[in-house]
Amino acid sequence: MVDIRQNMPNLAPVNADEQLDAIGHHIQEHLSQQPNKTAVIDGDRSLTWAELLSRANRIANRLRERGLQPGDTVAGLSENSADYVALYLAVLIAGGCMVPLSGMANGETLALMINDCDTRWLFVSSRNDSLLTEVTGQLDRVTSEHCIGLDYHPDASGLSLDDWLAGANDQPAPADVSLDSPFNLIYSSGTTGTPKGILHDYRFRSRQIRRMASYGLDGDAINLVSTPLYSNTTLVSALPTLHYGGTLVLMAKFDARGFLELAQQHRVSHAMLVPVQYQRILAVPDFDTFDLSSFRLKLSTSAPLRSDVIAEVVKRWPGGLREVYGLTEGGISTSLDCIAFPDKWDSVGQPTEGSVVRILDDNGQQLPQGEIGEIVGRAGAMMRGYYHRDEQTREMLWTSPEGETFFRSGDMGRIDEDGFLHILDRRKDMIISGGFNIYAVDLEKVLLEHPAVTDAAVIGIPSDQWGETPLGLVVCNGSHPASAETLLTWANERLGKSQRLNAVELREELPRSTIGKVLKRELKAPYWD
Repeated sequence: MVDIRQNMPNLAPVNADEQLDAIGHHIQEHLSQQPNKTAVIDGDRSLTWAELLSRANRIANRLRERGLQPGDTVAGLSENSADYVALYLAVLIAGGCMVPLSGMANGETLALMINDCDTRWLFVSSRNDSLLTEVTGQLDRVTSEHCIGLDYHPDASGLSLDDWLAGANDQPAPADVSLDSPFNLIYSSGTTGTPKGILHDYRFRSRQIRRMASYGLDGDAINLVSTPLYSNTTLVSALPTLHYGGTLVLMAKFDARGFLELAQQHRVSHAMLVPVQYQRILAVPDFDTFDLSSFRLKLSTSAPLRSDVIAEVVKRWPGGLREVYGLTEGGISTSLDCIAFPDKWDSVGQPTEGSVVRILDDNGQQLPQGEIGEIVGRAGAMMRGYYHRDEQTREMLWTSPEGETFFRSGDMGRIDEDGFLHILDRRKDMIISGGFNIYAVDLEKVLLEHPAVTDAAVIGIPSDQWGETPLGLVVCNGSHPASAETLLTWANERLGKSQRLNAVELREELPRSTIGKVLKRELKAPYWD
C-alpha cells in the first residue's frame, strides 16, 4: 500500500509517549468480559459480543489465509448490517485497511474508486448487486474468487460469505499494528466525478475514539446508527461504541418513524444524526407519544443545525444535544453544547480540546476576530493525506507563521468575540454579485423564517448585469401555501440591498446526499451548463 504521507510535512501533532489501543486487539476483551451482552441489533437479528467476535475473527483469519497482508485494502459495498459491522472489525483484526464504498455512486465512479484504492477484495450486499454487475468488467484487481456476497451469491462463480467462511476458525489472532498503520480509506462524498480517498491511520482513529468517549460513547452506550457506514459521520460515533463494548442498533435505511420505534424499543442512549433527519423525526405526527427518556446525548453534524430545529429538539426530546463541526480529513474540530449555550445556536461552537481554528483572507493571511474568511484548523486527529494524490494533499495545507500545518476547510466563516465559530458558506458556493460577497446561508435563514417554507437553498446563477445573482429554491408545506412571487417579495423586504434574491422557484424537494447535505452542484448545473 502506498504511504502518501512519506516526505510530507508532519500533518498531526505527535506525542512520543502516546500508547496504541488498537480496536482489533481491544475488542477481544469483550469475549471474556461480556460475551453475552448484545453487540449489534440488525432488524430481527441480534448478535452478542461472543457471536459478533466469532464471526469477525473467522473473517479475519480467512482473509489472511487467502493472502491479505498488513496494510492491504479491503472494500465493502453494503447498507448497514450486522455482517458489514463484522467485516469492518475483521479487516482491522487482520491488520488491513477498510474501504467502505458508497452505493450512491454511479457504476463508472464506483469502478474508479475500487481501482484507485488498490484492493483485491470486494464484499457486496445483495442490494448492491446491480452496481456490481455494472462494474465487474472494469475492475483491475478484483477477481471473482475475491468478490464475496455478504448475504447472497454474487454470480455463478462467486461465493456467499457463509460459504466462503466454511471451516474458518474463530480463534482471536489480532495483527500487530502501529499508530502509523492505515486504518481506513474513505472516499469523499459525491455522485459524479472521481472522489478523493481520505486515508486515516490508527493515530487519527485512536484519538477520535478517546475524545468521543468523553461524550458517553462507551461501553454503556446504546447507539442508534441511521447513517451509512461509508460516511465518517457514522464512524465517529459507531467506532467508539464498538471499541468500548457498547451496543449498536442498525438501520439499513433511515425512516423517521422507524427511528422512533427503535429508539423506544431498545432504550437508545445516543444517536449521531444530520440536520434533515432531526427535521423529519420531529415532523412525525405522534412524535410526542414515544418514550425517548433513555436518551443521554444526541449529536448533529454534516451541516449547521438551524436554531428553530435546535429549539424544538431541546424542548421536546430528552437528553443533551451537541453540534459537531469537522472535516472527514480531520484537522478542524468544534463542538457546541446546545443546552449550555442557548445564545450561540447560530454557531457551531468552540474548538475542542487540542484543536486550533483560524480564519484566513484570500492571500492566506490570518484575519482578526470577527472578520470573514476561510476556516483552517489543526487538531490531534488529522488524515495522512489523499490516497495517490500528493499534490491535492499539499493544496489543502496552510503553514502558519509558527511553522505548524493546518488544513484548509473550503468553508467561509468567522470567529466571534467569545471564540465561537460561525459558518457562512462553502467557499466555492459563495455568490459574488456586482462585486459583493453574498453568503447563501444568510438568505436561506430568511426564507426559512416564512411559515410556508420547510426547506430552502440559495445558489448563484449567471447574470449579464451582475456576473451572478442569487436564486432561491424553496420547498413549501401544504398547510401554508405561498407563491414564488409572494416569497420573493417577503424575503427581499427583510434582506439588505446587496443581498436581494433575483427570483424564487418552488421545488417538490431538494437533492441531498445520504448524510443530508444539499447537493448544490446538482442544483447549479442546469443554469451554468
